[in-house]
Amino acid sequence: MNERISGKIGAISVSEKKGVQKTNVETATLIADYGLEGDAHAGKWHRQVSLLAQESIDKIVAKGLNVKSGDFAENITTIGIDIPSQPVGGKIAIGDTELVISQIGKVCHHRCAIYHKAGDCVMPREGIFGVALKGGKIRTGDPVTILPKNGISAGIITLSDRASQGAYEDLTGPVIEKLLNEKLKCAFIRKEILSDEQKRLEMTVTDFADTQKLDIIITNGSTGVSPRDIAPEALLNVIQRRLPGFEEIMRMESFKKTVFAVISRAVCGIRGESLIISLPGSPKAAFENLSFIIGAISHTVEKIHGDPSSCAAL
Repeated sequence: MNERISGKIGAISVSEKKGVQKTNVETATLIADYGLEGDAHAGKWHRQVSLLAQESIDKIVAKGLNVKSGDFAENITTIGIDIPSQPVGGKIAIGDTELVISQIGKVCHHRCAIYHKAGDCVMPREGIFGVALKGGKIRTGDPVTILPKNGISAGIITLSDRASQGAYEDLTGPVIEKLLNEKLKCAFIRKEILSDEQKRLEMTVTDFADTQKLDIIITNGSTGVSPRDIAPEALLNVIQRRLPGFEEIMRMESFKKTVFAVISRAVCGIRGESLIISLPGSPKAAFENLSFIIGAISHTVEKIHGDPSSCAAL
């Protein structure tokens, strides 16, 4: 997508509590890497600002429901923008501010106050979320411009029972993130920490590939032979095409450093248009294994997306 698509802000909405309908305001302050000042969803995470198209709300109104901007807990209601089709890693300029799209839709685990009052909630299906890159004042009626995605989108999933419980700091995820940013052109990197639960990993990878449509999904940890090591089983259930070359190189090069490389059960492959890579859990081993294959990642992603160029010509 190279064209710049423009619309405008239809409404700005904030609330002091999560899970409730928001109050519409004429102006608000967007704080870089935080979100809208005074809004409960702002903070140091990947869902700082939520956006929903007025066109999506209109579809609910057409069903006879009495709803308006802010009733679905969205921060910014847009007019004239196809919000649901925007990709993770794309950017949105709102007046003088800027967001990077970080998530498409969301999973509602329970019926919140919004659903019970409105009778339906369109936000999980057609809303998107963003991280604030550039702050400033925004006002109702400000122009909204969709900017092209520039670089790859990636997801990093750390598998650790202790880290998921907050008992242990995730050291490996940041190492992977740093290497990706140094070696590849990254539009956005999303990070998650999960316990070693197979079904949860399968659901997360499936969402990252099918809904978020991330270019690369990298898991770390749970690749060995301990009873709680479940990454290979989970990934084999969701991968559609396996990439044994990635696995072979990582084990072969790792074996030059330690005989314990033979224990690794890491698997790699493709689901849809996403490249999936599993790495060991230790920061050192994850860095080394990713370093062995990172030179092939960009070209692999391009081929997955249908690049017709010949590999032999490169």
